[in-house]
Amino acid sequence: MILGLDHVQLAAPPGSEATLRAFYGGVLGMTEMPEPPALATRGGCWFRAGTAQLHLGVETTGFRPARKAHPALRVTAIDAWAARLHAHGTPVTWDHGLPGHRRFHCADPVGNRLEFLQPDAPEPP
Repeated sequence: MILGLDHVQLAAPPGSEATLRAFYGGVLGMTEMPEPPALATRGGCWFRAGTAQLHLGVETTGFRPARKAHPALRVTAIDAWAARLHAHGTPVTWDHGLPGHRRFHCADPVGNRLEFLQPDAPEPP
């Protein structure tokens, strides 16, 4: 039985942790999580917001950002998120292809694709 999604991992190039912390922690306001000691030596950084966890792991050879695969972050006040990202120099691309949702995509500082989406109507409890 699958109980839920524990985390999503994206790759990052070596030495990008400070830039990623500024973006995910600063711009997005996610909380950085300590990595387990056995994994911390590999580099990268982990973040959470609500029940969502995003792990950024260092790809030591041949880093390529995820341009199609991506985490989708469910948000409220999606226009404010778009404005916040734009104010921090991150362009957003609106996508109207998912009925019942407003959504846009952007790239993190190392080129990984992120999706932000908000349902048109509140979800039932």
